Amino acid sequence: DIQYQYQRRVREAVVSTQSTGGVVVGGGTALLRCSAAVEALTLENSDQEIGAEIVLKALRQPAYKIASNAGVDAARIVEKAMRESGTVGYDASVGEFCDLVQRGVIDPTKVVRTALIDASGVASLLTTAECVITELPSKGADPAAAMGGMGGMGGMGGMGGMGGMM
Repeated sequence: DIQYQYQRRVREAVVSTQSTGGVVVGGGTALLRCSAAVEALTLENSDQEIGAEIVLKALRQPAYKIASNAGVDAARIVEKAMRESGTVGYDASVGEFCDLVQRGVIDPTKVVRTALIDASGVASLLTTAECVITELPSKGADPAAAMGGMGGMGGMGGMGGMGGMM
């Protein structure tokens, strides 16, 4: 019974992933591969260069965080992963470099693309805002806890937020 439920959930996940545009190599490796395209850009001024550096750092963060959480030297792992090609990346569950797609370390393409689009939208908003008010995290607190709950935005399917905007 438990085995059947697990197999059903796996089948549903596979079908869902395939219907949303396929998969990319996981573990942050797909984003590391994107950094080559950013580095190849012809930039016209120092503002664009600064922006490209910010994007490059952001593209490295998922792989860095995964390696850091695995308790290894994250900077060294990310640097080595950047030298690899294709679907070869760091599998934190076993602590080695391998073909991540063969191991099943994948991400839905739509999820990765949406995350990049959403992050760029937030970054754009923050860089053009005249003023941003935030709370400083308390010392020793969990960084995720400092973000608070998902208060929601209008039009986000019952997530609350701006009343009357549904």
